[in-house]
Formats: sequence, structure tokens, C-alpha cells
Amino acid sequence: MKTDIEIAQEAKLEPIKEIAAQLGLEEDDYELYGKYKAKISDSYLEKIKNNPNGKLILVTAINPTPAGEGKTTTSVGLSEAFERLHKKAMLAIREPSLGPCFGMKGGAAGGGYAQVVPMEDLNLHFTGDFHAITSANNLLAALLDNHIQQGNQLRIDTRQVLWKRCMDMNDRALRNIVVGLGAKTDGFVREDHFIITVASEIMAILCLAENMQDLKEKLGNIIVAYNYDGDAVTAKDLKAVGPMAVLLKDAIKPNLVQTLEHSPVLVHGGPFANIAHGCNSVIATKAALKMADYVITEAGFGADLGAEKFFDIKCRKAGLKPDAVVLVATIRALKYNGYVDKSELSKPNMEALRNGSCNLVKHIENLKKYKLPIIVAINAFSSDTAEEIAFVENLCKENEVDFTISDVWAKGGEGAIELANKLMDVLKNNENHFQLLYSDELGIKEKIETIAKEIYGAESVSYQPQVLKQIAQLTKMGLGNNPVCMAKTQYSLSDNPKLLGSPKEFELSIRDLYASAGAGFIVALTGSIMTMPGLPKEPAAYRIDIDNNGTISGLF
Repeated sequence: MKTDIEIAQEAKLEPIKEIAAQLGLEEDDYELYGKYKAKISDSYLEKIKNNPNGKLILVTAINPTPAGEGKTTTSVGLSEAFERLHKKAMLAIREPSLGPCFGMKGGAAGGGYAQVVPMEDLNLHFTGDFHAITSANNLLAALLDNHIQQGNQLRIDTRQVLWKRCMDMNDRALRNIVVGLGAKTDGFVREDHFIITVASEIMAILCLAENMQDLKEKLGNIIVAYNYDGDAVTAKDLKAVGPMAVLLKDAIKPNLVQTLEHSPVLVHGGPFANIAHGCNSVIATKAALKMADYVITEAGFGADLGAEKFFDIKCRKAGLKPDAVVLVATIRALKYNGYVDKSELSKPNMEALRNGSCNLVKHIENLKKYKLPIIVAINAFSSDTAEEIAFVENLCKENEVDFTISDVWAKGGEGAIELANKLMDVLKNNENHFQLLYSDELGIKEKIETIAKEIYGAESVSYQPQVLKQIAQLTKMGLGNNPVCMAKTQYSLSDNPKLLGSPKEFELSIRDLYASAGAGFIVALTGSIMTMPGLPKEPAAYRIDIDNNGTISGLF
């Protein structure tokens, strides 16, 4: 069996000029980044802004196993299926982070015959967007420390510095550090921290901005610290907005690439869903809606994280009204949620499947709260048995949602033809009744508890003492109307990764809370979730290599 990278390397790509031409773009409408990548120009985005919108389809999933179970693969295959049916479709997804690529999960270009290409470029440095975001983040950190060193006119309390440095790599040793050691000219000694780039507020801002003007306004609102009076100090106060915007001038433009079957893809932005809001950029999604009749997008990890944040943060902020949801599940992941070890997931086990199926049922129940049509797509594995598939199909019927098999890893777009047809039937003359989970007017504490109880199934929520003080402070600052971005493990509906299935009567623990005032949401950290992941005992990096001919191996 060929690996994902072997399939991608054997593929014959169309020059990106050809993909752009199929979409009706002229040469002045995009900027080439080599032969197979391009950035969409600002002038083109302006030109299409009055086009009618296509239909917006969200692809989400049940809680995954640690290996991931193919949500991106299904998204890619679905976009290819629409193209095979001669429908104008576009995929709009996130850019992969180097952290999981060299860590445990691997890349995020899809898999098998449902991949975005060039796969190596996408999973590595791509067009440099993440480097620009990292640089902008760390420029703000440098300006902050320099201001303190040069007299601290803003009277910044060095015990209340909020802004953290970042890098796009898993490095647990940098979670908690001390800066300013050495001579007096080396800076003020204080505790500092690193987060991974995909958790940076700059990433969130880029993905929620509508244009450069909006980007700059949001950058200016970033709260970097508090002064001795307890007042917020912002990036605007540090005169950091202009230089950060300059670093992001190209990163704000969506990237155009293609699938293995040459269907168009916009890849832009990449916040994680477990520690950030988990969606590709608003700019890319809105552009895709103007460029195609059917737009497929995805939100990271399970629906308890990615879909909830897609709806309650991204759609709320951008005024988007999605039209349908595809809920991806695998027999393997359901058995994992029935407490089967990862090494045993390929073996038939009806008892584990029954026990773990409550996870699928809970996600269906949650998604119904947003008043959207739902189709469950089982991402097929060769180890799936007819009995196992029949069980899940019957379960979907009992829960009044449609069901289909997605076999895109092996068959590409052909493997999602049934899914595409079912979506078109659902969307034909369908009235949009989309609604959010909670209102802006609800308080921060009430929003947290609504998500915890309605989406996760928690019985109660506990707060560290400082969190209640933070809620009161942020409310007093006028930030109480912002939505909440929950930082939580992806492996469980709870904040404990070992509680699988659909746990009941558990207490969700909020250990910290802060404002991403530029992005426009409040971040609540639950359990032991980390904003700087670490590497596993056997990192994926051990398997990645390049030969004398420049051929990369080990990416997946």
C-alpha cells in the first residue's frame, strides 16, 4: 500500500495558473509563489465582493483518537466529488502547523487519494504565513520589553505582563522561562512564556479580520499587560500596530492550491481548535463563498471544540450562516471511545462499538442545537465490518440524521459522490434556520457554563479563585459581551482526556482565563491543557528525511 507522501509525489499537478484560470482569475488577480502556489490579490477580493454567496458546508467530527481519523481527508474528497458532479465547488481549510507535523499527529493535507497538494510544501513552510505571524508576535514582545528597559513610561507592571513569545514547534522547555538575565543592558529580569504560533492571538486576529484596516484595528486592541493602576496596556499604546501589519501584509492574503484531482483549494490561517478557535480565515471563507456554489470548510478536532467555535465565534463575528454540517466518524474512533487501546482498533469489537457510540450520539445532539441539517459520514477503513457499519447506520436512523459511507482515502472524489448528492438534496430549497448557542448579552461565567453543560455534558463548573476575579475585571472593562473560546483536550468531551464516550456528572475545571481583546473573545483554560505542546517519546520527526535528490520521506 502506498503512503500518503508517495501518492502525493507521484501525482501530476496542474500549474496553479490553470487552476486560477478555471476559476476565472486573470494574471493580475493573484501572485505566484512558485509553480503550484499563489496568493489571491486584494484587488480580486474587492472585485468579487458583490457576487452572490454559495452554500457553506461545515465538516466536523466526533472526538478523535490520538492519531486523527480523517476529517480533512473527508473534506478534500467531498470537494473533489462536487467537481466530479460538474458543480462549482471550493475547499477552504487551515494551514498545518509544524508542531504536530514533527510531533505526533503528522501533517494536515488530507490522505490517500484525497489530498491537498503540493503536500510537502503545505506541511512545511508553505508560503511563509506562519513565519510572518510568529515574527509579528515576537516583534510585539520585543517592543514590550524594550519599552520597560527604556524607562517604562507606560508604567507597565512587570508582574502583570500577559503577552507571550511564540514559535511554531512543540517545545515544552519553553513553556516557562526567565528573560533579562545578564547585564543591566540585557533587559528587566522577569518570568516569561512561550506558546505555539497557532495559539497566538495574532493568528486568531488574522483569521477573524475582514481586511487590512480591520486587521490593524484588531492588532491595536491586543492587551499586552496591565500598568500599576490596573489599567490595560495595548499594542496600540506600544506603537506596535504599523510594524506588525507590515509583517503581515502578505500573510493576510489567502493561498490558492489544488487537490489531487485539481479542484481548487483556499488554505489560509491555522489556529488549533483545542487551544484556540480552530477555523481557517474569514477572508478565505468569504472569498470562497463568492467564487463557488458549494464551499466546504472544516473546524479542528471534534465538534465539541471546532464546530462550537466555528459557530459561536467565527460565524458570530463574521456574520456567516452555514447551510449544513457533515459529521465525520470512524468505526475505529467509536471503538476508541468504547475504551479500546489504539493498537486494537482494527479488530472487530461490537461491544466496544456499542459502548463508544454514545460519543456520536452526543455530537449529533449538540449539532441539532444550531438548527442545521446533519449528515453523518463514516470515513471508511478496510478493517470496518458490515456488522459494524450497519450498527452505526441504524444508530443514525434512530437519531433522525442521514448517513453515508465516505471512501475517499482509497477512491478520491468518487468515494464521496453519495455524500455530495445527499448534501445537494438537503440544500435544495432548504430554508436556513441557523442559530447560535448563546447571546452576546450573557455574562462570561454564564457563557462558560452554557458551553460546559450544553455541549460537553458537564454537571457543574469549578473555578480557580483568580478566575472569578478575572471574570469580574474583564466584565468591568466592557469585555463581557465577547464570546468564549474554551481551551480543552480534544480527546474527551470533558477536560480529562481519559474520560471517553459521553461522560456524565463530571465537573469542568477552569484554571485560568484571559482576554484576547484584539481577536474579540475570552479564552478559558480547562483542566491541564497546554498552549505549548510537547513532543512524544517517539516524535514523527524521527521518521522524516530527505535524500540527495531532494525527495522527502516520512511526512504523513
